[in-house]
Amino acid sequence: MKKSHLDLYLILPIKHFIDKKTSVGILLIVAASLAMIIANSPLAESYHNFWKQYIYIGFEDFVIKKNLLHWINDGLMSMFFFLVGMELKRELMHGELASLRGAMLPVVAAIGGMLFPALIFFALTQGTDATSGWGIPMATDIAFALGILYLLGDKVPLSLKVFLTAIAIVDDLGAVLVIAFFYTSEISINNLAMGAFFLFVLFLANRIGIRNTIFYAVMGIGGLWLAILLSGVHATIAAVLAAFTIPTSKKINTPLFLRKARLLSSKIKRYRLKSKETHTDEAITETIEKFSQLTEDATPPLQRIEHALHPFVSFIVLPLFAFANAGVTIDADSFSFFQSPVTLGVILGLIVGKVAGIFLFTKIMVLVNVCSLPKGIGWKHVFGLGFLAAIGFTMSLFITDLAYESEVYETQAKMGILSASIIAGVLGYFYLKFIGKPTEDIEEKNNKSTG
Repeated sequence: MKKSHLDLYLILPIKHFIDKKTSVGILLIVAASLAMIIANSPLAESYHNFWKQYIYIGFEDFVIKKNLLHWINDGLMSMFFFLVGMELKRELMHGELASLRGAMLPVVAAIGGMLFPALIFFALTQGTDATSGWGIPMATDIAFALGILYLLGDKVPLSLKVFLTAIAIVDDLGAVLVIAFFYTSEISINNLAMGAFFLFVLFLANRIGIRNTIFYAVMGIGGLWLAILLSGVHATIAAVLAAFTIPTSKKINTPLFLRKARLLSSKIKRYRLKSKETHTDEAITETIEKFSQLTEDATPPLQRIEHALHPFVSFIVLPLFAFANAGVTIDADSFSFFQSPVTLGVILGLIVGKVAGIFLFTKIMVLVNVCSLPKGIGWKHVFGLGFLAAIGFTMSLFITDLAYESEVYETQAKMGILSASIIAGVLGYFYLKFIGKPTEDIEEKNNKSTG
């Protein structure tokens, strides 16, 4: 097959799939569904035993021993948290969270969406040893939630997508802090001090202008991540901290980039006019390479790394995590789990707690005139957004693994997460689709209510 045909029939469709905002959510649904099918088939025992296989990394007396599930949850998922950390930094510096006024509403809404679910879960499990799972219903799965919003297209205003993204990013930060302070095992002070040293080196490198991404990779993974992993603090915290050290500045500013780009473009045009001369093709290729280097110098390292990592994390790491963690074997006794405090706590925490927390805290901020609703958003939209924020899939499964050693509690929590995420996703989609109106109508109503 010719290269042009290969691009047309294989590469372009794959690229189109990767570029679509809904693709990550679709893959997560497929991976979780496949895990559930296998976990309830004759292959169930093989499926569960496969993730318990141990992998050793190291040499002589220095060996890290973890089973395959932990390497996925502690290792590969660190890449996801690294990406989350970079998104947080970008939003705090240049995005929706950059200004105090712009950040206040999504921050307070996210706090409400974390506080209510935790309180509901704690109230239902109080007096049992299952209370340690209070962090499970606090999380929002941004990939699923945004995927559903993008499926709705112009039924919802763009500002709702931005508002949900800001809430989910604050939610992610909250989850990271909860993991750091409440789901950390015994701490090794020596390894923690070593981690602090590498973190200092990374911040110093940023300050003195080092922009080499390989340097940050070596120091971040071989230094900071490994030291934090050995310290007892969850390794994903190292990934977030490392992300905050990645430079957001660029080697050359925009005006200089434009001047150099014009010069290189002029060179290419002159070479094309001399196309009959020897070595012209080589000269054009060299100039294009300089153009490529120029573009790299004009792009901040954080943005380059984020763009490079996003496809791998979205289409390899997250589906693999879902496939490894979502496989719950259901038997005749499994439906009794819906009467257990853990399963009920997760379901009610996510669906009732998220919706109530986000809506009420947003309402209070607007009523006291501290903030106003984003342009184009009505209260019905905020209520529907609460359902989408109740999809806790990825982060909820992750915290479940940290919260419980008991397989019974773990299974009960996963049943609650999967059930709540499905219910919340379906309710959120159809509710927002049903209330979907042209943005102008919503703006007119908002103007009347505030006038």
